[in-house]
Amino acid sequence: MTDTAAWTEPAPTPLALLLLGQGSDADTERGVECPGALPPASDPDLVARARAAREALGSRAYVLGHHYQRDEVIQFADVTGDSFKLAQQAAAHPQAEFIVFCGVHFMAESADILTSDAQQVVLPDLAAGCSMADMAEIGQVEDAWDRFVALGLADSTIPITYMNSTAAIKAFTGRNHGTICTSSNARQSLEWAFARGERVFFLPDQHLGRNTAVLELGLSLADCVLYDPHKPGGGLTDAQLREARVVLWRGHCSVHGRFTPEVVDEARARIPGVRILVHPECQHEVVRRADLVGSTEFIIRAIEAAEPGSAWAIGTELNLVRRLALAHPDKQISFLDRSVCYCSTMNRIDLPHLVWALESLAAGTVVNRIVVDTDTAHWARVALDRMLALPGVGATPSPD
Repeated sequence: MTDTAAWTEPAPTPLALLLLGQGSDADTERGVECPGALPPASDPDLVARARAAREALGSRAYVLGHHYQRDEVIQFADVTGDSFKLAQQAAAHPQAEFIVFCGVHFMAESADILTSDAQQVVLPDLAAGCSMADMAEIGQVEDAWDRFVALGLADSTIPITYMNSTAAIKAFTGRNHGTICTSSNARQSLEWAFARGERVFFLPDQHLGRNTAVLELGLSLADCVLYDPHKPGGGLTDAQLREARVVLWRGHCSVHGRFTPEVVDEARARIPGVRILVHPECQHEVVRRADLVGSTEFIIRAIEAAEPGSAWAIGTELNLVRRLALAHPDKQISFLDRSVCYCSTMNRIDLPHLVWALESLAAGTVVNRIVVDTDTAHWARVALDRMLALPGVGATPSPD
């Protein structure tokens, strides 16, 4: 391997160090206290303790690890994947009494919706949320829908909710004849919706909705309007709502939304022959400048299939990019931006929290259980089942 192919760590920042637990900020951190003793990160026996607790639990526990997790956590995962794949895998292992989800809150909710009542879903740190999911609060969404109803547009508008949303928003979609989408099947979901209505109400990620509508369905940017829940009437006139083909919720991913067209141009100037590979949650201008665009699983497959010696700059979460670079030393893999970009809430699931959760379960105490109420779970499942009925979507993936 040549020096040019070696992984280069992006420049650390004070924020990045906080996200990695190498500092603290009492004015901004609002973590959730763990009942009992949380092992200190400095404990040299953490890995051994995690292994011992994992062995004690045996087949009673099934550990899910999202692709954006830290390496120290992902090493204990029984399966890795994106949020929906992991929820499906949990449902495919009904013998597991405990589903330990190393991800974020909405993912654990999806696992609880898809698994049986006999299974209990545990999130090692309840503070592991998702900023995008939190940008669409159910009261705000229902107020927006009331506007569609008042204008006589509800019957001709089909809601589509991205998987990265709360169970309440998924249930809203199910009640109102809509469906769920992932970043890999957003096109099929939009095509399904347009076969049934005149417009789509897309929640909560504006970038995935815009990129899919414009770049895959051929709509224009003018066909898409942005609903801002913090403005009266969403900041849209009645005429704008009536004429829109896609009404986008003003939400975004705090990781993918930070990439800019300038960092794409800078990467091309810095790395000879580089190919730009980004996630569709990135801004429209970034996606248009990229060579390849796709879901997390797509990004992984693209790098696996890439020619040895090829150069790539990847615009997605840093933990995954680093893991891909180390797994493929025959390729030159760089992070698209020069500065660190972690998913801050995903990184809350660290080794101390995982050890605490596993040891508690092994001792007979269920901690941080995620439970979705029966009515919400029913309607969210209705929306998920509509997605699973789409052509080519319903097949259960095999484990990694």
